[in-house]
Amino acid sequence: MAARPLRREGAPLVTLSSDLGAAYAAQLKAVLAHRLPPGHIVDLAHDLRPHDVAEAAFVVRAMAERFPAGSVHVVVVDPGVGGPRAPVVIDCRDGSRLVGPDNGVLVPLMEALGGGTAYRIDPTRTGARPRVGTTFDGRDVFAPAAARLVEGARPRDLGPTTALVRLGPRSPRRGAGSAEGSVAHVDRFGNLVTNVPSAWVPAGTRQLAVRVGRRRLRLAFVASYEAGGADAPLALASSFGTLEIAVRLGRAADRLRVGVGAAVRFQWWTPRARAGRLNRK
Repeated sequence: MAARPLRREGAPLVTLSSDLGAAYAAQLKAVLAHRLPPGHIVDLAHDLRPHDVAEAAFVVRAMAERFPAGSVHVVVVDPGVGGPRAPVVIDCRDGSRLVGPDNGVLVPLMEALGGGTAYRIDPTRTGARPRVGTTFDGRDVFAPAAARLVEGARPRDLGPTTALVRLGPRSPRRGAGSAEGSVAHVDRFGNLVTNVPSAWVPAGTRQLAVRVGRRRLRLAFVASYEAGGADAPLALASSFGTLEIAVRLGRAADRLRVGVGAAVRFQWWTPRARAGRLNRK
């Protein structure tokens, strides 16, 4: 007898991202396993910082935007569960669907995928079992909604259109030879990943003046952790495409005593600009 294929041809992947930890995440997967073909569930992360919607939105965008068009992305970072915030599904222009709470966590990923239309999920249309309490919409609403989408339902079959809640303004600002933003993510190595695009720093820049939290620093701007001095803070372009402050083989967050949300300002000088200032003196 031929082996059963792990994935059903044409059925989308379902990714899961949450702050739930392994035990609660297992309950999401149990719901999906009853209704999805084998091999279609992908865990992205279940150790996102609890209740931090803004950091989760930043990280989820980076994790999920490279998945095949048409994937279903479920995000459960939901400090307002049981309250007035809506459960939503977003029909993205690339064919992907996003499922989660309407608290802003889905919006950056939606924008990265070209935008989309949001629908408020009616739990009675998901084919789910009766809800158990009001504290676990990940299991009782979002996972069943994702399963319905894989089974062929359209987002509009799950409820009416709705306007999305968006996070407050945290966009970086660019100046002449400088930029301001904030720490968007502290990774497991203690690196401070900011929301300031690294492409804003001109080629040839070797140093950055940095103000982060209450600290003022002059950091080497390097191409890799290895290029930095031992046990010294440095700056480099992160894998998120933004500026990062790190300590080689150490934890910048602990060294500088700052975390997510801390204000940050970068100032730079290219070798040519520095030479011009010296010539004018």
